[in-house]
Amino acid sequence: MSITFFPDRLSFYVLIVFVAALLVQLCVHWIRFSRLAFSKRRPHAKLDSDLEPVSVVVCARDAYERLTELLPALLSQDYPDFEVVVVNDCSDDETGTYLEDLDRKESRIKPVQLRQHLNFFNGKKFPLSMGIKSASHDLLVLTDADCLPTSNQWLRSVVGCYGEGTEVVVGYAPYVRSKGLLNLLVRFNAVQQAMMYLSAALAGRPYAGVGKDLSYRQRLFFRQKGFTSHYTMEAGDDDLFVSQAATRRNTGVHLDPDNTVQCAMPSTFGVWWRQQVMRYTTLALHRRGPKAFAILHYASQLVFYGCLIALCILPPAFAMPFEIPYPAYYFPVLAFLFLLRYVTQLIVYRGASRRLGERGLLPGLILWDFLFAILTPLLRLSGRMKG
Repeated sequence: MSITFFPDRLSFYVLIVFVAALLVQLCVHWIRFSRLAFSKRRPHAKLDSDLEPVSVVVCARDAYERLTELLPALLSQDYPDFEVVVVNDCSDDETGTYLEDLDRKESRIKPVQLRQHLNFFNGKKFPLSMGIKSASHDLLVLTDADCLPTSNQWLRSVVGCYGEGTEVVVGYAPYVRSKGLLNLLVRFNAVQQAMMYLSAALAGRPYAGVGKDLSYRQRLFFRQKGFTSHYTMEAGDDDLFVSQAATRRNTGVHLDPDNTVQCAMPSTFGVWWRQQVMRYTTLALHRRGPKAFAILHYASQLVFYGCLIALCILPPAFAMPFEIPYPAYYFPVLAFLFLLRYVTQLIVYRGASRRLGERGLLPGLILWDFLFAILTPLLRLSGRMKG
């Protein structure tokens, strides 16, 4: 049986591009993202005698109510020796007073009070630097004031990812699950981003992390001269530092959905959008390899959907023998190619979601994937323009 193609039709060339985009997407999912989906890596259980002292560093600005939840949860961690360094970044609420009171009652709390902003440092890089310099221990664990540990084993779990030569541990901090489309959108985006940077780290090519669940050594921070290479940028205290400091040999991955930190949801779509645009402002300073891979993935994702829609509208690119009417074979062929990618995504996303402790995202996989095929290029463009 032979198939007749029509090279004189636009749909023929669209079909070639469509198949090429499909092949790229299949390779991205099976070769790269599958590393997270099928990862068996677990934190190592360590005896108390093997657990080195830890400094937990938190930056807070006008976060009094959140700190009243976070700090008791941190102090209740089942860990033999740790301190909590809390940087009060020029708060106008009761944060400073609360930290002073807590400091008198709890020896493990070390408040750092900042009274004025520095014009040449943007975002939280200066307060975070001050918190790191004030830390008593070499091993640092970072999180944000809007996060909350899911168990009292979180610190043990993070430190369990350290082995000989490890200096950086990157992890995943899920958002609190709640009702509503915004929650699904935010959580799906978080999973997409985690698949990018955690799969890369598992492949020995770490390039980013999130400051809500991030750990590294104080001496590494000083050796890299902190954030001085990108101090003028508001974002990048997590991903750009990991990009410059993490290597194949010194990086671990924290994958333990039962012992992690959960993040508070952005209050509105606009707040989330601004957060993502700010995160994308750092793209220009990322290494070439990760940038090229991200462009390849997101471009092929957008091209795949664009070509699929075009092929459904344009005249058929090929014909089957026996004078079969083209809708009887053409659309089933397109449907098969679409389902091939969808089943691949379903398998990989299911595995990744389980490793990250995410639930309830798979039923809307097609919708969210199509939506972010459009939103992600817009976010990247907005971040590039703002940066």
